[in-house]
Amino acid sequence: MTRIRNARIAGFTFLLYAAVGIANEVMMHRATNADGNAAKLVRIAGHATDVRIATVLTLLESFSALVLAVTLYGITRVEDHELSMLALVCRVAEGVLGSGAVMDHWQLLWLAKASAAAAAPDIATMNALRAFVFMPGPGVPTSTIFYAVGNTIFSYLLARGRIVPVSIAWFGVLASALLVITLPLELAGFSVGPLIGYGQWLPALVFQVVLALWLLIKGVAA
Repeated sequence: MTRIRNARIAGFTFLLYAAVGIANEVMMHRATNADGNAAKLVRIAGHATDVRIATVLTLLESFSALVLAVTLYGITRVEDHELSMLALVCRVAEGVLGSGAVMDHWQLLWLAKASAAAAAPDIATMNALRAFVFMPGPGVPTSTIFYAVGNTIFSYLLARGRIVPVSIAWFGVLASALLVITLPLELAGFSVGPLIGYGQWLPALVFQVVLALWLLIKGVAA
């Protein structure tokens, strides 16, 4: 494909990626917004459709990451082939690892259905299954770290080659680098203070939307 076509596809996919990711979070929050494991399962049973929709959105989000990996590689490989390839591999890893959430969704649906069934397992078994499914995790999916590293490299190449306006590209470098620093710390259990949650993700979201609109409207420099 030509670079301009890669730019158009990347711009559309960036917007799709952001919309799908937000919708996915909303669906899962609505389906699991309850206190206690037993209450969560009851709520999931009543919002099974939301979880199923979130499953489809998760797959769409994973495929979007793969499309972005290929199209951004096609745009930036002329600047530095090796770095661009590394970024592509990171975004592919993000997509593959992110698809693992599909199995988590099905585990939740199965356990919620089993809990509500007349022939449900005994209490001890159900408690053990709940404890396993809702086992506290690091709070940071590994896929997001690969996203941050890949996005940082791609943004740097966009800036170095002046492929898009330098101000947009360097903002992307800074926004992604913030995630590169904070996400591994959060994964390891260290406190990152006010940078956790929306504070760390908002700059990356803004960059993604601005870059998407630029790629759709203006394309990329020769």
